[in-house]
Amino acid sequence: MAARFKVKRKGIGEMLRMPGMQAEMKRRAEVIKSIAVAISPVDENSPDPGHYKESWETDSTSRGGRRRDRAVGYVRNTAHYARWVEYGTEKVPAHHVLLRAAQMGGRNQ
Repeated sequence: MAARFKVKRKGIGEMLRMPGMQAEMKRRAEVIKSIAVAISPVDENSPDPGHYKESWETDSTSRGGRRRDRAVGYVRNTAHYARWVEYGTEKVPAHHVLLRAAQMGGRNQ
C-alpha cells in the first residue's frame, strides 16, 4: 500500500520561519558576502580606495519574500555608487559583483 501524505500549509509556513531557517539564510548570505568582498574591484586612484569592498553587509529576517512569509537573507553594498559598479554606466563597464557572488556562492553551499 502506498504511503499517504497530507500537506498542512500552516505547518509549512511555520517551518519556513523557524529560527534555524533564518540562521541558515544568514549563513548563506555570509558565504555570498565573502565572495563579493573577494571579487570586489578596488580603484587605487579614487579618493577612498577600498570603500566599495568594505561596504558589504548581510542581514536576515523571518518575514521576507514577496508575501513576507519566509526566512530570507540579504546581501547589500552600502556604498552610494554600488549600483553603478554592479550595472555600469555609459563610460564604465558593469562588474556584476553581486550577481557573480550569488552564482558562485550558490554552488559553494
